[in-house]
Amino acid sequence: MTVALSKRASDVRVIALLSLAHGSSHFFHLILPPMFPWLKDAFALNYAELGLLMSIFFVVSCMAQAGSGFLVDRIGARPVLFSGISLLILAALIYSQSNGYFMLLVGAVIAGCGNGIFHPVDYTLINHKVSPPNLPYAYSMHGITGYLGWAAAPAFMVAIAQLTDWRIAFLAAALLEVMILFILWLNKSYLLDNVQERHDNTHASTQGANPSGTPESVFAFLKLTSVWLCWIFFFFSMATTSSLQSFAPSALFGIYEIPLNVGSYFITLLALGSAGGVLVGGYLAAKLRAPERTVTTCLSLTILMSLLLASGWIAIELIPILFVAIGFGYGAVAPSRDLLVKAATPKGVSGRVYGIVYSGIDLGAAVGPFIFGLFMDAGLPKALFLGIAFFQLMIIPTVFKVSSRAIPKAA
Repeated sequence: MTVALSKRASDVRVIALLSLAHGSSHFFHLILPPMFPWLKDAFALNYAELGLLMSIFFVVSCMAQAGSGFLVDRIGARPVLFSGISLLILAALIYSQSNGYFMLLVGAVIAGCGNGIFHPVDYTLINHKVSPPNLPYAYSMHGITGYLGWAAAPAFMVAIAQLTDWRIAFLAAALLEVMILFILWLNKSYLLDNVQERHDNTHASTQGANPSGTPESVFAFLKLTSVWLCWIFFFFSMATTSSLQSFAPSALFGIYEIPLNVGSYFITLLALGSAGGVLVGGYLAAKLRAPERTVTTCLSLTILMSLLLASGWIAIELIPILFVAIGFGYGAVAPSRDLLVKAATPKGVSGRVYGIVYSGIDLGAAVGPFIFGLFMDAGLPKALFLGIAFFQLMIIPTVFKVSSRAIPKAA
């Protein structure tokens, strides 16, 4: 009984620490965009130049995410985590001292490098340190703090910039991340994964699957179809989310003549619905143990809501409910989705697999808004919601294929 209570307490501590780290990474996704009006005036920039900063951030993060998984498997998750947070702090400091566009570009590159480490680190530690019965709840809390980080950043940055100036806002973001790094450092014993144990598991798994004893390449996992199916899942998921965040207010104005400031409020409802969905999704994943059915049901909900919005027939009073429902569907998918990825991950290579798979998120965030931006420029606002419904429909077959190909003894 005492051992069980001790393990539960350890699980709670690990989940809380990694959720805090994950929330801070999402917070840093959005410290730059709220400052665009100030940066535009300070350095006489146009919106294309400002938008390029975010594209660079996500492209660099995509490459860093794919590569950092190998580093996690080589040296362990904890030093990579501390290095990533340190890079985010450095990026915020560079933003705060920028004297022109070049320094902002340098800050975006460094921030992308720092952001790219979180998913390989977090999921490696969660899978290694949290007991299996608590994994769905770990995935759920990890996802919730990501959405809360997105929600907190604009309010935090704008409030400080209005009270002081934009440079102080970036310094405050750096100080906040320093505090988080300090908390993680104080609890560093909970963030230590046994790299040698994972290497031994890899060797044992390789010997079982490869009796001839011929060593496999560190890139052997890339031959697994399930890895690329998961990548497709994440690419299209984030392409739809980032496109909604970018263009939903403009699309709603074009279809329903809803003012842009009111449409921006619906993005907040989308994030809050997602946070609630992740919370419920963790319970569903733990109780139902049928991730493919949960994902399919939730995606069907988001497809239906998107088609209703595209129709132009919905009463304006109902649109907030539809955005909450879309957000709920996105969020509820997350814990079951993460269980599918874990089931498809061979022993000992979780860092590499999560690095490659989650790089789809960053690439989707960079590509999705560009695609749907073309439709918006062409005066086709309904195409945003129709395209999102189509992307969600494309994801569903990958879920069943991943489930059918999942490795029985995953780690």
